[in-house]
Amino acid sequence: MQKTEIASLGEFGLIKQLTKDLKPVQPSTRKGVGDDCAVMDFGAKKVLMTTDMLLEGIHFNLEYVPLKHLGYKAAVVNFSDIYAMNGTPTQITVSLGISRRFSVEDIEELYAGIRLACERYNVDLVGGDTCASMTGLTISITCLGIAAAKDIVYRNGAKINDLICVSGNLGTAYMGLQLLERERRVLDMQSVPNTPTTQADVLPAFEGREYLLERQLKPEARRDMIEALRKAGVKPTAMMDISDGLSSELMHICSQSGVGCCIYEDKLPIDYQAAALAEEMNLNIVTCALNGGEDYELLFTCSLDDYEKLIPIDDLYIIGHITKPEYGLNLIGRNGEELALKAQGWNAFEN
Repeated sequence: MQKTEIASLGEFGLIKQLTKDLKPVQPSTRKGVGDDCAVMDFGAKKVLMTTDMLLEGIHFNLEYVPLKHLGYKAAVVNFSDIYAMNGTPTQITVSLGISRRFSVEDIEELYAGIRLACERYNVDLVGGDTCASMTGLTISITCLGIAAAKDIVYRNGAKINDLICVSGNLGTAYMGLQLLERERRVLDMQSVPNTPTTQADVLPAFEGREYLLERQLKPEARRDMIEALRKAGVKPTAMMDISDGLSSELMHICSQSGVGCCIYEDKLPIDYQAAALAEEMNLNIVTCALNGGEDYELLFTCSLDDYEKLIPIDDLYIIGHITKPEYGLNLIGRNGEELALKAQGWNAFEN
């Protein structure tokens, strides 16, 4: 029998294939596979649960990622999933696979970042596991959160004419990664024997681009945006965080809501530093904004009736609207041209 390449399905295709016949048997299971979090009903408050795994050489490179930053990021990306359901993260467990090249002090540095994230977001670290690894460092974090049933926002609630909104800016984390990779390659070339170098050659060219590095190495979950929406009396109709790229996440919302969408190139929030570096590296910043991933901003839809409430919210951008499904998923360019959106973001089994 011919075997199927995992890469041909991609991460989400594989998850769908493995879980297509799962039917919850516990009455407490309100939402299983298919959203940012599972939802379980244990009374007045609903319990949210998400898990994320980071593998050395796939999700991070310790040549330029400090362990404390890595620990902080590993925790925060899980908090982001809870906020994307309009919930509040409360506890995490941390499991590690550790190779022999790491010392106790190294793992303490990693935990310092995790603990700092927990302190800043008022989350308790309540357990986990450790084991030996033959392939470097593996980090697996499970996060629990809570929300009232009436507050939970899923991916499948977008309605025709809803506004499409994002927090923050897009493509910045991706450009931070491109900067780190470029400087790593330069340093690798300078380490070749018989290659003349000077002190200036060895220093990475990071000056003036610290914001890009922070967005890649130390992202923040958008708790502030959730709080601002609540204060404004706005409940999104659908929401998720942007981990794999705007196009990919928007496709998930539209597919699960049974709708189409239209977004506008000139409405995409793009940071000046990211745009300048993209031009320097001969990259299309709009493509980076659509497909870069790891921004951990929030993508959400809201009723058109909430427009006036949304306008005063700082760092919130309305980038388009939901359409009938037969219209498809489209980007309107600066000159009015219509382009079909494609999911070209992160695929763990191809990258």
